[in-house]
Formats: sequence, structure tokens, C-alpha cells
Amino acid sequence: MPVPVEHHLTAPLGDLCWFEWGTAQPAQPTYLLVHATGFHARCWDQVVAALPAGAHVVAPDLRGHGRSYRPESLGDWAATADDLIPLIDSLSRPLVGVGHSMGAVCVVRAAALRPDRFRQLYLIDPVIFAPEYYAAGHAAPGDPDDHFVSRRRNHWASAQEMIAHFSGRHPYSGWDPAVLADYCTYGLLPRLQGYGYELACPPRLEASAYLGNAAFDPHMAAAAITCPVTVVRARNAERSGQLDFSISPTWPGTASAFPNGTDLHWTDQSHFIPMEVPGRIASLIGTQLPPA
Repeated sequence: MPVPVEHHLTAPLGDLCWFEWGTAQPAQPTYLLVHATGFHARCWDQVVAALPAGAHVVAPDLRGHGRSYRPESLGDWAATADDLIPLIDSLSRPLVGVGHSMGAVCVVRAAALRPDRFRQLYLIDPVIFAPEYYAAGHAAPGDPDDHFVSRRRNHWASAQEMIAHFSGRHPYSGWDPAVLADYCTYGLLPRLQGYGYELACPPRLEASAYLGNAAFDPHMAAAAITCPVTVVRARNAERSGQLDFSISPTWPGTASAFPNGTDLHWTDQSHFIPMEVPGRIASLIGTQLPPA
């Protein structure tokens, strides 16, 4: 398993942590992997391990996640994406942007702001709703303290305890066990007070991100992205709520919002595609690149 190098970069409001595997090579792409709400950069470890040997990969901890700085709220997804611009500007071209869930929305905004830097995008079950959802407008988001995600357990004796707790519970029981181990091992930080560990993305911050999913309209950005865009959607059905992650939140017409979009419908997967089949994601992004 390749071991990444940890870096820190000054973002607009604080330090952004990012991890790097390999080194940039002439005429070879750099993969930019952007995680989902409540996750962190090291959740991509198993995808990276399955990529062709020598691949150059960078994966940031988004604001409020992992080892990056913590703002008071994650409700502005555009601002979360904008933190990536200094990192993108520091990287060699071409870039292959890969984002999961909210991370895919961040990739869309980043590619719209820096279209000349991206060679291809892969949006893995992005939280992109139908255009009318954004056009209708929405009331100001509620108080994160009232959101049930704020009540997530946030005190663990060890990563091993967290792994054991989640391994038999839905949806974690459907994940690749190595991804679950990475999620727990790198998703905890020592508690500031008392013994043990706490989530690197505090529950209240995670809740604020869920409440902010209407703050940025990705359809406005999509038209400016001319590179190939592949949208990978999970299974469809009637969702029991916005946090029913057994079903895809992605509007089925999302690929059509991009001038050069392609739709892939993986009906055998839930929203947690990178956690369930990291090798399948690596095969997709590592073998379907257009000529340099």
C-alpha cells in the first residue's frame, strides 16, 4: 500500500491539509480526489492502491474535515469548493477531477472556475438535484443543533472500537472492510479534553453541510465545463428522506447539464460507491482517459 505525504496549504480562511501519492510526470494526469460530507481524504486510500502504479494523486481534507481548519459552518458549498483553488493552482496540468457526493459538487465549481486545468471529471453520485430545486429557492437552513446528525456519537476509545461498532451496521456493513478501517483510523483526532478520540469532522459541522445543499446551484457552473464529464449514479428508488443513502440523490438528468456529459448508472451500488467498490472506481478513472 503506497503511503502518502501530508501537506498543508493556506486556503482563504485557514490551513488546508492534503495528501499526495507519487509525483507529477510529463504528459500524465494528476488525479484530484475530493471526498464527501463527513469523510476525509484518506477514504480514497483503497482507490489509490488500485490505480496504475506510479499514478500521481492528491486528495484534500475539505474545510471542517480531517486535518484541515474548522470554520463555524459548512453551509456554503461554494466556499468549501473555493478553498481548493490555491491547491489546484499549485498543481501541474492536466488534472482529472474525481468527487464523491458533496465533493463532486465542489469539483464542478472548481472546474468552472479553472476550466483550463481539468482534462476530465468523474462525478460519483453527486448531490445535484433537478434544476427546479434550485430555481424554486429555499428558506434559510435550520439550526445544525436541531439536525439529528449533530447527535452522532463523538467519543471513541480507539479506531478499533469504532471499526467494531460500525462493521455490522448498515450501511457500513456493505463497505469494503479496508475502506471502513481507513475511515475510522484517519477520521478520528485526540480529544481536546479527556481521554480517547473524537470525529475529525464534528457532528455539528457535518449537520451544517447537509443543511446547505441548496446554497450553490451546480447547474449554473455546468455549462462552463467543456471537458468530458462522467456522472456515475447509484441505484434509483423512492428515497425515504434526503439522508437515505441506500438510494442515489443524483438527478437522473445530471449528465445532460454538461456540454460533454456521459451518464453511468450502477444499479447494484448505494450512494457509497467509493466505499463499496474502490477497485471499480479506480478501473473507471484509470483506464478511460482521453488522449493527452
